[in-house]
Amino acid sequence: MQQQKETDIQAAILDYLRLRGHFCFRVNNIPATFIDRHGARQFRKMPTYGMKGIPDIVLIHRGRFFGIECKTATGKVSPDQAEFGRKCVAAGGEYIIARSIDDVAAAGL
Repeated sequence: MQQQKETDIQAAILDYLRLRGHFCFRVNNIPATFIDRHGARQFRKMPTYGMKGIPDIVLIHRGRFFGIECKTATGKVSPDQAEFGRKCVAAGGEYIIARSIDDVAAAGL
């Protein structure tokens, strides 16, 4: 059986959240790439105030911030993602590692 892709998990969770009327959006925090004049792929630097580890989905529910990091069944949280999660919780927000819609529903969303 083929493992579900992270992008499919993100899409399913966003569909679920939007159907429930939540204010949420997908965050794309990967530096843009381009092909240089020699045909090589180049990465632009992170935006000046960009932050590593930002979760895939941001949701605000009843005045509370939720960061939702989507992972496959075997996906691992990076050190930057774990650090963002710690800072998010310390600042009063919620941080969820979601491998399926069930994880989001279990958080009461």
